[in-house]
Amino acid sequence: QTRSFCYVEDEIRGFLALLDSDVVEPVNIGNPDEFTMLELAEIVREVVGSSSEIVFRPLPVDDPAQRQPDITKARDRLGWEPTIALREGIERTVEHFRESLAVLD
Repeated sequence: QTRSFCYVEDEIRGFLALLDSDVVEPVNIGNPDEFTMLELAEIVREVVGSSSEIVFRPLPVDDPAQRQPDITKARDRLGWEPTIALREGIERTVEHFRESLAVLD
């Protein structure tokens, strides 16, 4: 099972590029880099400094094995593509929550 993840800043930049364009057809905005769920879990575990066990569960019957956007139109028609890698996005997200939760202490 693989998935693609796009950091919110990249998504917003893509949507704004689409809004500022004359493109009226569907355009995929996302990150085509694929990761297995194990790779995602390992990155999260490393970034947060956890030694938690990664547990595997059966997939739902209707769950697609792969999700990967084709962003050819976004690149060609909008000049847009994602710039923030998965690890960096997770690091930014974890830092945001650490700072936010520190304020509550």
